[in-house]
Amino acid sequence: MIRRLAPGALSAALLGLLAGCATYASIGNQPRATAHASAPGYGLAQPVEKARRDDITLVLAFSGGGSRAAALAYGVLLELHDTRLGERRLLDEVDAISGVSGGSFTAAYYGLRGEATFSEFESVFLRRDLSGDLLREILNPLRWFTREGRSEAAATLFDGEIFRGATFADLQRAGGPLIVINATDLEGGNRFAFLQEYFDLLCSDLRGFPLAQAVAASSAVPVLLDPVVLENYRGCPPPVLPSVPEDAPQLQQLVQGMRSYADKDQRRYIHLVDGGLSGNLGLRAFEETIDLAGGLGPFLRRIGSEPKPHVVVVSVDASGNAAAGIGLDRKPPSMLQAIDMASDVQLHRYNAATLEQTHQRLQRWTRELSTPQGTVQPWLVTVALRDLPDPGERARLAKVPTSFDLQPEQVEALVQAGRLLLRNNPKFREALGNLGGTPAE
Repeated sequence: MIRRLAPGALSAALLGLLAGCATYASIGNQPRATAHASAPGYGLAQPVEKARRDDITLVLAFSGGGSRAAALAYGVLLELHDTRLGERRLLDEVDAISGVSGGSFTAAYYGLRGEATFSEFESVFLRRDLSGDLLREILNPLRWFTREGRSEAAATLFDGEIFRGATFADLQRAGGPLIVINATDLEGGNRFAFLQEYFDLLCSDLRGFPLAQAVAASSAVPVLLDPVVLENYRGCPPPVLPSVPEDAPQLQQLVQGMRSYADKDQRRYIHLVDGGLSGNLGLRAFEETIDLAGGLGPFLRRIGSEPKPHVVVVSVDASGNAAAGIGLDRKPPSMLQAIDMASDVQLHRYNAATLEQTHQRLQRWTRELSTPQGTVQPWLVTVALRDLPDPGERARLAKVPTSFDLQPEQVEALVQAGRLLLRNNPKFREALGNLGGTPAE
């Protein structure tokens, strides 16, 4: 059994390395002109191989929050696996999954491994001391004389132990739902998605890019881990981006950031960090993409689909409350505790606003799609630890650190929480009833 680190050991060791030798990130992305130039990239027009029902559009958004978030999201996948729509599983109707930080591990693994996820993911990821593994990777004497950064060490670990060398070409061949892994462009502060549409802005090809590096970028907490660096290549025409109304400042900022990649001199390298900095719930991936397309209808037509009577968005929110009880102790929190607390403050501050914005957009998009002949019904389902009915369990799981180190009993409790929170969610049960589905037992 792997010995687990003492609390704060990883962060202390990492900080101790900050004053060490300078590191220079290796570049993992290749120019579009030299790798798979004529092949379709992994992006919004990704063909769906499995037949799906023609009455539901189902998307999932997995938040950040370390292994706590990964386990909660995995519980939701298990519940969808056991929920029936006639002869089919509700899981088979998922069109897309957006993941941030810890949630990106669950999203990427399911997109790559599909059904095998349910026999592998717990042992490969959830029930291992990944924090300890990462520390050993960073402290490996063979690395002392290299310039490999901490995020590169993390990507090496993730690649060898979790994703086994898989690239986005492998994800594309898997034929599952579209997986959107989200990071944050440190210079502009905008969301950066690992989709070919974003790599086109860099004149780069996503197909050969390691899945582990994308997940490492999405979970690269500043200070503890270095940014993951991409090169912005020359040789492609400037992107054609839509004009944005003056009353849409967030969308204007997004488009301005995307246009900035055309300046190959000033933006030669793109530094990517934790996706939670630009939206921890993973919902912005859907909002921004649909808004840029001009609405849900134009977006669906762009990807070769048609509006369906039911649009279901399941948001899995693993935000906790690491600061609970801090007012009872004069002793200041440790560095790792302070990072957890700052992260939770950010999540609580912005998650409610994000959910309200998503709700309003869903209402507007589906109103625009509805006709006298048929109404398009939106459903926003929120699975959140704060909704656990038992106060003791709620408080206990909310204080699980946002690290990559869970105790076995924490894994079981979080997975079960994800299942029960979805199963008992009133909006979910209402949507399932309208679809003629059967809840899991």
